[in-house]
Amino acid sequence: MNDDALHEVEVKLYTPDLTRVKTALEAAGAALVKPRVFERNVRYDSADGMLTAGGVVLRLRQDDAARLTFKADERVVDGISSRFEAEVEVSDFALMGLILERLGYVVALIYEKYRTTYALAGAEVVLDELPFGNFTEIEGDAATIERVAGQLGLAGARRMGGSYVYIFLGLKERLGLMERDCTFEVFAGVDVDLSQVI
Repeated sequence: MNDDALHEVEVKLYTPDLTRVKTALEAAGAALVKPRVFERNVRYDSADGMLTAGGVVLRLRQDDAARLTFKADERVVDGISSRFEAEVEVSDFALMGLILERLGYVVALIYEKYRTTYALAGAEVVLDELPFGNFTEIEGDAATIERVAGQLGLAGARRMGGSYVYIFLGLKERLGLMERDCTFEVFAGVDVDLSQVI
């Protein structure tokens, strides 16, 4: 398989008002690819933390299916992230987790979100609801990302240079949270001000 086909190119935008983004998507004729679904993401690392230290992501995700994902070699230009991504669907989420642990990997972090997926003008657009805020991801080539962001009125939205995990870790430090995981339960009743983190 060609490595170029395994590169993820996307931008993450801070969009607190997802209703406005959804309205813009519908007005632009976007197709709903996957209705809102709950995701449970488990990030694994080596016992010495070398995957995270090296910018490598090893993630097991459960939504309407179970998927194992490997990501590495991230580059960010103008807020658009490009990196190698290989993903495979697995038949059993819990059994895959057991295999990873038997291989010596440990659970580094669990994070939750709700995701709704659309297709528009050659791009995948997802609306993400995380425990600490709402975001829009646009995936496609750089020109398509810029065009679709403009079409949705998001050209001026705050671009995130880091991942959701990166934001969570910054919030965790700022808020003095002791919990390892980024779940809706952890953030229940927590007042989050993202303006000082992203």
